[in-house]
Amino acid sequence: QVQLVESGGGSVQAGGSLRLSCAASGRTFGGYSMAWFRQAPGKEREFVAVIRSSGGTAYYAESVKGRFTISRDNAKNTVYLQMDSLKSEDTAVYYCAAGPFSTYYYSRARYTYWGQGTQVTVSS
Repeated sequence: QVQLVESGGGSVQAGGSLRLSCAASGRTFGGYSMAWFRQAPGKEREFVAVIRSSGGTAYYAESVKGRFTISRDNAKNTVYLQMDSLKSEDTAVYYCAAGPFSTYYYSRARYTYWGQGTQVTVSS
């Protein structure tokens, strides 16, 4: 069992930065891939980024590539999402998720555990 708690959301102007954190409980954190998804009002929850258990490989959605960076600290059971050059279209609730790695890493169905989400609002 893994419990996930996100933090670090807030309001920022376009062009600014935020860093989200996701703290995990449970001894199996290091064995899971960790991902971030987001959901804007009236839209489906969409994949943002994923990092494999070792932290050596990460994948990103095209819409955030070059602006967002995912990282993890297995000693602290925490995954991060550094968001730079934020745009108004990045406004959403951001969710942390954990699960075994899959080549379908962009699919919500591949993740077993989810956090409650943290709101990110970017004003233009």
